[in-house]
Amino acid sequence: MVLEATGHPPIVLDLGTGLRFWGDTLDATEPFRGSALVSHLHFDHIQGLPFFPPVLCPGTRFDVYAPPQPVEGSVEGAFSAFLRPPFFPVTAEELPGDIRFHESWNVDLDLDGAKVMVREVPHVGPTSGYRIEAGGATVAYIPDHQMPAAGPLTVSDGVLELCEGVDLLIHDSQYTVAEFPAKSTWGHCTAEFAVQVAREAGARRLVLFHHDPSRDDAAVDEILTRARGLAPGTGIEEVLAAHEGLVISLG
Repeated sequence: MVLEATGHPPIVLDLGTGLRFWGDTLDATEPFRGSALVSHLHFDHIQGLPFFPPVLCPGTRFDVYAPPQPVEGSVEGAFSAFLRPPFFPVTAEELPGDIRFHESWNVDLDLDGAKVMVREVPHVGPTSGYRIEAGGATVAYIPDHQMPAAGPLTVSDGVLELCEGVDLLIHDSQYTVAEFPAKSTWGHCTAEFAVQVAREAGARRLVLFHHDPSRDDAAVDEILTRARGLAPGTGIEEVLAAHEGLVISLG
């Protein structure tokens, strides 16, 4: 997922396998300049990095921001643990492009003029959510979010701070209400909880994201229909389901 705004280098949201296909749309002969905001280091959020065509171009500068990693000692150390033989034929240092890793945790960043808020999000392991302000619009990115498994469905202060009044909220919606009890500690939430977050934070638009990989389009559409049914009267102007090739323009 990529955010683009006039006058700002691209900001990539996580480094999943879709990164390769977006990279194929870029001019591979021209050095790339941009940043990535990584929510956490589970495989589905990082495996696209070595297959991103611009990292094969000398002169590329790609800054990767991610939560601190206590096990490997650093973000760079964690990436180096899988970007090496036998898992991958070369290391990050051996790629022609310059990939620089940065730790970010409950801080505010300035990425070439784009304002980025980083706050902790409940999940399994160190996880960050992001709020990005650029080009006159605000976007919050909460791809993996552990909703309370028991008791009141309280939204954490950090998540509400990230999402307050945003033009667009991209939010986890992996499970249905029926599925959640069996997977209540797996680090995700329902579309209904995503609507609650958007409502409490005053978000204008909600994009349901991180669909369960076992779901087909019809099942995603059913979840979307239920979520849209909860939106009237909440201040949420539109609810969408993320899909391949989706482009959203924010004025």
